Amino acid sequence: MPRVCYFTGRRTQSGWTKAEKGATRDGGVGNKIKGRTKRKVKPNLKKVKAVIDGEIKSIYVSTRALKKGWVVKPSKVKKPAAAVVAK
Repeated sequence: MPRVCYFTGRRTQSGWTKAEKGATRDGGVGNKIKGRTKRKVKPNLKKVKAVIDGEIKSIYVSTRALKKGWVVKPSKVKKPAAAVVAK
């Protein structure tokens, strides 16, 4: 199961980091990029149980979706056991 938000579609993004060198005090004109490395930026996802189409499912949800109230959580009250009818 991929780590993608069920509501917003947020997923891991990739980008670059910069390795810089140099300073203006050494007579230069600022930092120079001397290398770069791939990096990953992961979203803030939580695994929660939610009611989806009338069923309780375990899904990944971004914290922004949780704060906005887009997630409907199941009731914690357990249903009473069916009464046995004696004949």
